[in-house]
Amino acid sequence: MGSDFNRRDLIKRATAAGLVAAPAATFLTSCASGDDGDGEKVEQGKKTDKNPLAVNESAGLEVVIFDGGFGDKYAKDAEVLYKQAYPKAKVSHSATTKIQTKLQPRFNGGTPPDLIDNSGAEQMDMGTLVGKDQLMDLTPMLDAPSIDDPTKKVRDTLRPGVVEMGQFTGKEVWILYYAYTVYGVWYSQTLLDKHGWEYPKTWDEMLTLCADAKKKGIAGWTYAGKHPYYLPFSMYPMMAKVGGREVLDAIDNLEPNAWHHPAVKAVIEAYYELAAKGYILKGTPGLDHIQSQTKWTEGKAIFIPNGSWVENEAKKTTPKDFQMAVSAPSGLDSSDKMPFGTIWASGGEPFIVPKRAKNPMGGMELLRIMLGEASSRNFVQQVSSLTSMNGGTEGVTLPPGLQSSNDALAAAGENIVNPRLQDWYVALQKEKIGIAALGEMMAGRMKPDECIKKIQKFADDTAKDDSVKKYKHT
Repeated sequence: MGSDFNRRDLIKRATAAGLVAAPAATFLTSCASGDDGDGEKVEQGKKTDKNPLAVNESAGLEVVIFDGGFGDKYAKDAEVLYKQAYPKAKVSHSATTKIQTKLQPRFNGGTPPDLIDNSGAEQMDMGTLVGKDQLMDLTPMLDAPSIDDPTKKVRDTLRPGVVEMGQFTGKEVWILYYAYTVYGVWYSQTLLDKHGWEYPKTWDEMLTLCADAKKKGIAGWTYAGKHPYYLPFSMYPMMAKVGGREVLDAIDNLEPNAWHHPAVKAVIEAYYELAAKGYILKGTPGLDHIQSQTKWTEGKAIFIPNGSWVENEAKKTTPKDFQMAVSAPSGLDSSDKMPFGTIWASGGEPFIVPKRAKNPMGGMELLRIMLGEASSRNFVQQVSSLTSMNGGTEGVTLPPGLQSSNDALAAAGENIVNPRLQDWYVALQKEKIGIAALGEMMAGRMKPDECIKKIQKFADDTAKDDSVKKYKHT
């Protein structure tokens, strides 16, 4: 497909926006719905200025952390602070990549841990957890005094949008996203400088750069072929740039024909063009996230769609002079609805407190500690990522990727988008849109029109499925 595939005409023919979604995971269908589990809970402690959540000071606390790009040391360090505050408490800590495999039976059996970092490829479906009434409302923690300044509530110390991300319906907050993630197109500034390239602001410029790179034996792009739900990290904000925020809202809301919107179609066709022209690193469809990141840090590809956890996750293979950087996605042309710099940034690394946990207030208290300056600064230094606390970087020398993330946020200003599909309908986002559609298209086994048609069908099926709890932007 040539670069003149009528992208501009497509946008000019804008029709009514529509949307898509697919069935959410139903692994919790056997869970007791609405069971408050009070019979299993420890007795609450005495509420004091130092213990605003009335934590039982001698009760055990069980924490399970996703062992991914951020590792789990930051959580262990926060647990040390918890132990200092409650020396009689025994803290049980475990880390795993198999969140759903290990915790699904415990949810079904009514014996979940007290605090869970629900992340990774085996992330439990948040929409299902909320819909089945399996989570504690975190409002008490958010309304408690912050660790550092008792005159401020925890919620008042958080970055904009973090509280809202944890809401599904009503004012209850079911999830606390601990990391603050910048999604986009990641690259090596050193590699661009070496070849005299500039980051492309339009898709024609992107194709020109990729063509030049191909002549030099360098691939334009790679991505996590085995986890192609990474592709939307740069595709979704590009869709918003081209067609406006309402395009993503329609997708999130499962509106009819959202995936047939001209802006969505244009972006999917643009990415297909990368594959069709041979600008994707050979073998990418068979690579997992670590393997693709390694190829990228080795300089075999210029661009990779990713989140700001990549700097820490790829640290072992990243050359010292790599100068990791992130940019908002390229647009199509001057007809785009939003300016260059439009980027996806939002809370990441979702923490939840199960409703049937034995010590839910202990889980919330650990979260309160984690949202203090000491833990936030420790997180920034350890894993090169921001936290959802609005601060934590004072006096810290930021590594290149994190500094670039800060710069990208500053450049975006108000042009920050936050698609919710990956929170509201996890299975749809990962298994259907990512693996069954976009992954197949980018591997050359599906054309754009078929990909769009398939995604729309997945979305329509979800919209019609009464067993799937629905959420909407209001």
